[in-house]
Amino acid sequence: MTFDFFSARRPSTLAPKAMIATSHPLSTAAGLDILSAGGNAVDAALAAVAVQCVVDPLMTGIGGDCFALYAPKGGVVKALNGSGRAPAAATVAALKAAGLTDEIPQTSPHAVTVPGAISAWCRLHADHGSLPLERLFARAIGYAENGYPVTPRVAMDWAAHVGVIAGDPHAAALFLPEGAAPAVGDRHAQPLLGARLREIAAKGAAGFYEGETAAKMVAHLQSLGGLHTEADFHEARDQAHWVTPISTPYGGYDVLECPPNGQGLVALIILRILSKFDMGPDLSEADRIHLNAEATKLAYHHRDALLADPAECEGLADQLLSDEVIDTLAARIRMDKALPPALWDEPEHKDTIYLSVVDAEGNAISFINSIFHGFGSTRLDPATGVLFHSRGSSFRLIEGHPNAIGPKKRPMHTIIPGMLCKDGAAVMPFGVMGGHYQAAGHAAFLSNVLDRGMDLQAAMDAPRSFAFGGELQIEPGVSEEARAELTARGHKLKVVGSPLGGSQAIRIGAGLLTGGSDSRKDGMALGF
Repeated sequence: MTFDFFSARRPSTLAPKAMIATSHPLSTAAGLDILSAGGNAVDAALAAVAVQCVVDPLMTGIGGDCFALYAPKGGVVKALNGSGRAPAAATVAALKAAGLTDEIPQTSPHAVTVPGAISAWCRLHADHGSLPLERLFARAIGYAENGYPVTPRVAMDWAAHVGVIAGDPHAAALFLPEGAAPAVGDRHAQPLLGARLREIAAKGAAGFYEGETAAKMVAHLQSLGGLHTEADFHEARDQAHWVTPISTPYGGYDVLECPPNGQGLVALIILRILSKFDMGPDLSEADRIHLNAEATKLAYHHRDALLADPAECEGLADQLLSDEVIDTLAARIRMDKALPPALWDEPEHKDTIYLSVVDAEGNAISFINSIFHGFGSTRLDPATGVLFHSRGSSFRLIEGHPNAIGPKKRPMHTIIPGMLCKDGAAVMPFGVMGGHYQAAGHAAFLSNVLDRGMDLQAAMDAPRSFAFGGELQIEPGVSEEARAELTARGHKLKVVGSPLGGSQAIRIGAGLLTGGSDSRKDGMALGF
């Protein structure tokens, strides 16, 4: 393998024993510190995500949700669902009576499901952690209380969200100091968030879901018109639970994802459709983008119609990944023309952080934590410093729809960790950030690695495309020749003004770890 050292693209990171890859340098450093101190993969992941909740507040936070795939050395991979539920009083009728009609807006209190992240963190720690939470959260607490420098990508995204932050006076007071977003290198602090992390370290999940903190969060949400109760929060303390991953073979490996309510199933559908075509290195740029786009449209169309709370999706993965369905969908793709998507057998119906860790013992974790939109719901509780996510905006307000809001239901989720396995053993925790893009991003990244034989970092840095919302979004790196060909096939192209997502991955070899961290973000992969 040769490298172009004039391209300004960094190569993959190599290390012999342990590695962590995140989208923020301070998060990577925190996780590496824990690994160096003898902590395991779960310890490092928790240390890193806690830091990122402080230093990348528009992408993640303790008021969000979490999913993980954990692969113990020599053991079976298992999935953790740390997504929150709607309040017990939430119904389509109740929200329509409150004045909502077609959708749940990002900033509505009804977009706030009871956060699941802290339940998931504490479940992970109780089952697989080795160092105390006080040690794991030390750097995050320090940055929250004493301040941290704002990095370039965080600053760019922060500035793009000034308008929505300004709509909440409490969020504006914290995140728009002197009325503006911080610039690169400016110092920012969140002392109340530091206090919450201290409380969780001391009391576990009870420090978030019970007692004075929970009462204050509920009071604030109710003041905004939310249907949340203290009972909703109390019941959520132990809501995170282990489930069996779903999978599909691809390129001689098994790709594992969390089952619904996450959209990992969508990534697997895309990969299964692509497996029906020759995706090798000789495929033209236009053909590759076209196939990804057509498979994506078909898979996401099924996502929007069928994906929902696990109770609403029993048997869905087996059905949609069956040969019958995949063959039907793949046969609808024409190489010369972009087509509208269709459900396989039914009539038509008219912002996140990810990290990977592999420890010195060979344990691996694929971990994702999100507040959905940039700055989530923008609803910040001034008494606790908790910024609430907006995941409930994914619910539908259509009676009878699988993803219709309902009491204690989990909404369809975009965030998905991934794990690549060979002969039952984990060989690569990986993930792609970027909201709705994530499932398409998983498929494109894996195709780059497995079909094109690309180095991890190169596979991440390659120009991206995403067929969504009636457009084919492309990054500027897509060639003019490919743009012309795609336009001729009927694609409505849109060159994006900001990068499509980000990604991290660590590939496990014999005595060698290879890691990558997307150049679209501020982070890095480091190991020893």
